[in-house]
Amino acid sequence: MHRVLLGLLAASILTVAKEDIIVFHAGSLAVPFAKIEKAFEAKYPQYDVKREPSGSRTAARKVSELKRPCDVVASADYKVIDNLLIPKDARFNAQFATNEMAIAYTPHSKFASQINVKNWPEILLKQGVKTGHSNPNVDPCGYRAVLVAQLAEQYYRKPGFFKALLGYGAYYKAGEAQKSTIVVRPKETDLLALLEAHAIDYLFIYKSVAQQHGLKYLTLPEAISLKSKTYDAAYQKAHFKITGKKPGSYLLKKGGAMIYGVTIPQNASSPAHPEGAVAFVKFLLSPEGEKIMRESGQGSISPALITGDATLLKAD
Repeated sequence: MHRVLLGLLAASILTVAKEDIIVFHAGSLAVPFAKIEKAFEAKYPQYDVKREPSGSRTAARKVSELKRPCDVVASADYKVIDNLLIPKDARFNAQFATNEMAIAYTPHSKFASQINVKNWPEILLKQGVKTGHSNPNVDPCGYRAVLVAQLAEQYYRKPGFFKALLGYGAYYKAGEAQKSTIVVRPKETDLLALLEAHAIDYLFIYKSVAQQHGLKYLTLPEAISLKSKTYDAAYQKAHFKITGKKPGSYLLKKGGAMIYGVTIPQNASSPAHPEGAVAFVKFLLSPEGEKIMRESGQGSISPALITGDATLLKAD
């Protein structure tokens, strides 16, 4: 009995001694980061990773506007870090992963047996079809969905397609979506349940997320999928405004190859646990972290392209 009590006491002390690492990350990173959390904690049992998924812009604003303690911010668009965190709330930006846009659906989606990579613009415009995308003002997947629709209009030579499908002006205003045909939620992963419940038929989403959830999906032509830097000049012909740092201000988002970014916030409240933050980011950028990202359906940038002052990461 005495030994059992001592064992329980030792386990309790170890549990209490664990140091939290607070990670705000894009919803599309939920699956790979869950795997990274498990592998990281196995290697560094002194840490307990606390993840909080959201739209990438929301994640950044939790730090820049709400001043919430945070150790790591990982965004589905590295430019979110540049635009909302650097230089006041972060010092560096590590570009570490890639992705591409796809259109997900289920066998129950209307016209599921007919849709293909050539006719999907016509299918999405058919009567009774509902399509989902995330909010462009809070989630990169949302403005990327808008950019893909614009690019598709040119690629498929369908004048008026963007207006017919989405109907937006220069930027998206809350409640502006055509509710009979378009459903908008804060982040792309919020729409998965609606798709699986057959409340919507199609969903603009990252290819990795569609794969992770076992959904049927269309792999779009690289000329419109935002996958490859080879097409950056073509991608940049599409553009859309999103809300800026200050109320009433806007940023112009142009099309570009999809690149994820990660940083360690540096302000009065962050990082809460600097040593743990550095260890987590180094693990994410390591060959083991890269492997997990690839196995989760995303490309890795190896080595990561780091801009700004990354002195923190150089510390032993």
